[in-house]
Amino acid sequence: MNMIDELQNEQIEKLSAKRRIPTFAPGDTLRVNVKVVEGSRERIQVFEGVCIGRKNAGLNSAFTVRKLSYGEGVERVFPLYSPAIADIDVIRRGDVRRAKLYYLRGRTGKRARIAEKTDGYSAKIAAEEKRAAAETRGGNEKKSRKKGRKNKVEVPETGAAVTPAKIIEATEVAKVKTRETRAVTEALETEEKPKKTAKTRKKKADAEDGEAGGK
Repeated sequence: MNMIDELQNEQIEKLSAKRRIPTFAPGDTLRVNVKVVEGSRERIQVFEGVCIGRKNAGLNSAFTVRKLSYGEGVERVFPLYSPAIADIDVIRRGDVRRAKLYYLRGRTGKRARIAEKTDGYSAKIAAEEKRAAAETRGGNEKKSRKKGRKNKVEVPETGAAVTPAKIIEATEVAKVKTRETRAVTEALETEEKPKKTAKTRKKKADAEDGEAGGK
């Protein structure tokens, strides 16, 4: 790359940073807002038409826009990086096969119309990406809410925050109390078992004595 190309690229970057340059191709309908200076005043003039050709030559890039005004064809060539252009808007995308649409100069009415390009696949992909991003964002919010609930629990009566350490401590205390209760229950059951066994033996002995007396 020589010095001239480097200087042109620097100028292109500066001009692109000041003004948005959309991506367009021949066949697209453009609305070009041009700055017009009249004496000490400045106004914006709108030129809307079909782009019939582009010239890609670095800083000298240009594009041609054609429109019909009162039945007459009007063409205008705009330098792409001209400071006189305030803004470029793409109104619709045209479905064409040629890079130069000069054949439109000999056509009028319906014959000069260009079919609109319907990019359904790209719209579908964009919608899916948007939906996936929304689902991911929703999942992250749910996870953060769950983490917040685990890390901080509000007590309804006092409203004081309970930390995870306090929760663990309370759980251990509850476990100890459960063990103590279970031990007491088992001890009581152990004491009651000999009494039940003695009563059962006495009943059996009385029954056997009754049977012997009857005989």
